Amino acid sequence: MDETLTLFKPNVLFRNFEVKGPGDRLLIYLSLYLAQCLRKIAGKPKADAEKLLYTLALENFPIPGDAKFVLGGLVSAPANRQDAEMLRQYLTQCRQELGLRLVPLVYKDATRQDKWWMCFSKKKFLNMALD
Repeated sequence: MDETLTLFKPNVLFRNFEVKGPGDRLLIYLSLYLAQCLRKIAGKPKADAEKLLYTLALENFPIPGDAKFVLGGLVSAPANRQDAEMLRQYLTQCRQELGLRLVPLVYKDATRQDKWWMCFSKKKFLNMALD
């Protein structure tokens, strides 16, 4: 989580990303999710942003093996239904934690958003988007 938040701003400017292992795949997925979160909360007050991010983390989303999964070529599909459910739970937990950690960074002042975070809301990481 911390690596995703720390490296998001420089990473979002990349068009290519060398994948060296499973940690890099998770970093790519969470960076795409972080960009989606920033687009969702743009212009929203802090309380609404917290609710939106919580809802976004829990909504049904594509996982590897689904036709709409954006990283289909980078991530292999789960072997069986039990693995797929475990992966969905893990990614849901990651999405929730990322949302919880993002809000204090974007809303350092409770009344307005940090412009240095929100200026990246229009950028697409690797020219991809989860939504």
